[in-house]
Amino acid sequence: MKEILYNPDNLSSKDIDEVIIRTKGLIINSNDEITLGYAHKTYQFPGGHLEEGEKLEDCLLREIKEETGIEIKDAVIEPFIKTTYYTKNYHDSGKNRQNDIYFYVVKTDAKFDMDKANLDEGERHGGFTAKTLPLEGIEQVLIESIPDNKINEVIVNEMLEALKEYKGSISEKEG
Repeated sequence: MKEILYNPDNLSSKDIDEVIIRTKGLIINSNDEITLGYAHKTYQFPGGHLEEGEKLEDCLLREIKEETGIEIKDAVIEPFIKTTYYTKNYHDSGKNRQNDIYFYVVKTDAKFDMDKANLDEGERHGGFTAKTLPLEGIEQVLIESIPDNKINEVIVNEMLEALKEYKGSISEKEG
């Protein structure tokens, strides 16, 4: 699994006050389409925070069901990339945070069903929905979304890195 560290503030592990772990899924169907979440003018891979005592894979499957209504059963999934962000004074909280994000590929032809989703208040407020888009050219869609919301600068770069790693692994398997 590839690991990437983002540490613009040059923090050490001793400087970290809290660690947050998230999982995110690249949900890809047999037509080479990808399902993304969309809220607050921001595209994201479905996923979210690891709950206490929860396994990474269980977190991913729970979050996919909550955000898309897709229930994945008997899936063999493994993370293919992990990003770690060290952030000084995270959102002016006075705390230095380490954010670990594990990215997984989830192959399924199940379609999202927002009637079966279980969105939280923030997601509902942001008009959260799922969208299935062609994998080919998704990078351009993401890049064009950057001006729509300031947070897209970070999220889009993270997504592009994960897509690059995924597509590179596919090319290696085919070659």
